[in-house]
Amino acid sequence: MSPGRNGRIARRSAVIAAVIALSLAMEVSGFLATPVDERGEVSYTTLHAAVPLVFAACAGVAWRIGPTRLPSRLMILFVVLWIPQSFYRVIEDLGWLWPFVRGVDLGWAVVAGILVLVYPRGWLDDRFGRWVAGIALTASVVNLLAVLLLAGPGDAPCDCAPNPYRVADAPLLFTIGDYAYRFIGVALAFTIAVRLLVRWMRGSVPARAVAFLMPVALLAWVTTLAAQAIVYAMSTTSETVLQTVSLLAIASVPVSYVAGVAHAGNMRSRVADLMRITREGADRGIWAESLARTLRDDSVRVFWWDEERGRYEDAQGVPIHPEDSDPRGTHSLLPVASPQGVPIALIRHDRVLTENMRLLEGVSSALRLSVDNGRLRSEVERTLEQVRQSRQRIVEAGIEARRRIERDLHDGAQQQLVLLGMRMRIAANRATELGDDELAHELEQAIEILNQGLRELRELAHGIHPSLLSSGGLVLAVPELAGRVPIPVEVDVQAEGRLPEIIETTAYFAIAEALANVAKHAQATRAWVRAHVVDGELVLTVRDNGRGGASLGAGTGVVGIGDRVDAVGGRLELDSPPGAGTTLTVRIPLP
Repeated sequence: MSPGRNGRIARRSAVIAAVIALSLAMEVSGFLATPVDERGEVSYTTLHAAVPLVFAACAGVAWRIGPTRLPSRLMILFVVLWIPQSFYRVIEDLGWLWPFVRGVDLGWAVVAGILVLVYPRGWLDDRFGRWVAGIALTASVVNLLAVLLLAGPGDAPCDCAPNPYRVADAPLLFTIGDYAYRFIGVALAFTIAVRLLVRWMRGSVPARAVAFLMPVALLAWVTTLAAQAIVYAMSTTSETVLQTVSLLAIASVPVSYVAGVAHAGNMRSRVADLMRITREGADRGIWAESLARTLRDDSVRVFWWDEERGRYEDAQGVPIHPEDSDPRGTHSLLPVASPQGVPIALIRHDRVLTENMRLLEGVSSALRLSVDNGRLRSEVERTLEQVRQSRQRIVEAGIEARRRIERDLHDGAQQQLVLLGMRMRIAANRATELGDDELAHELEQAIEILNQGLRELRELAHGIHPSLLSSGGLVLAVPELAGRVPIPVEVDVQAEGRLPEIIETTAYFAIAEALANVAKHAQATRAWVRAHVVDGELVLTVRDNGRGGASLGAGTGVVGIGDRVDAVGGRLELDSPPGAGTTLTVRIPLP
């Protein structure tokens, strides 16, 4: 945690602690200053003192998770303005102070109303909210001036000292203004509550999810506030139950605010789930369904930008309708573009979600990341396919080069050497007839050397590209190959007819390399070779009873087999427990 952040947290904690201390000081000092026979019930006083504590605690939470700082500051201001009536006993002798306190002692109601108006965005974002806040603040200023200029000691809830700011003795005018201020407050609060409740009842699922507690809390508070105003106007005292209910209702307002903001934060966290769902790429149908579940908005529609046609269209290719491109009333559009400004999609969503811009920004980032992942995945797959095709062309070119070399050796050098051997045989026979035994002996030695060279040349040509493989396929070539291994090899080849040349050649040399490894390294006494076509794949198995312990990364032999097989899209498996032999399995898909 950075030093700057530590400093901000310390300052916030100090402010919250200071306002809590101020509120408790007013509550306790007022309670102690009130005569014992006039004190209210301890339970009610405790509940009254708990209300600002709830606001202070919620201010700390809102300061941390709120979209702006305004809600937390309003909650702090509420704590300061939550002035108990008993506090006038403490300041009744301070004529210069109590008129100001009397003029703002209902300011907490104005603050609570503005707190509701800024929910959940954190600021006044519509004309209705600004008008209501303006009327409430204007009425509060007028009330403060009326108290300062007209209120006398009898108009305060105490036997206070004379008001030094009083300019006229007009108790009737003051009473009318006092009642008017209270009823204006009740009317504004009732208007806010009704509007919020109606919007909640008519709203979509996302709207109700964002504002799920506030209407109930506000309506309960307004109801008790109205009842208190009537009781105040009738000058009766039977209001204990109403006051208790009102305290509970007003305490639920900051809790509802914090709960709603936390719920919106949880919705943003679900965007991470959306990223996990679409991390493999932006499948259009799945993306729209996942987005609707994440936002809990069944009305969500996603229109994708078609660069070729220059238009937005849905997952089925249907172009966007005019009413969707310019929605009215309950819906809004969220354009999503790449960092370079290239359009990606339009998301039509419930308008209430615009109050949670962090959520929409997360959705935009998720879609942008998903599209980028899909594009990168396509590019990687395309590149891998190009590499695979390139490797296959290299293998095919190598096979053709082997066949050409084998043909050149067979038809060229090998034929010339055979012809030379025949001429030398004729010469040796002629020398014998002429009785030149020494010359005949030298010619016989030369013929033997020539025959050995021919045998090595045939072996070389066979290793380059075996003629049996070209003429008879794996069925003829593999048994002949196994016959040249110095240990017994049992062969079971049941290929269904001739396979593509590149498949046969790859399989043949994979078996040849595997048998060479068995002869050189396995210390085996027996080996088995099996080649069958199973479910569209050529499955090769080379097994021995040697010492085992082989691995795919040990030695160039197995690596070479893997490269050959991978070039034709095949797979290589190796099972070689120490002391239990080795089994090499190759699976090559057939076209």
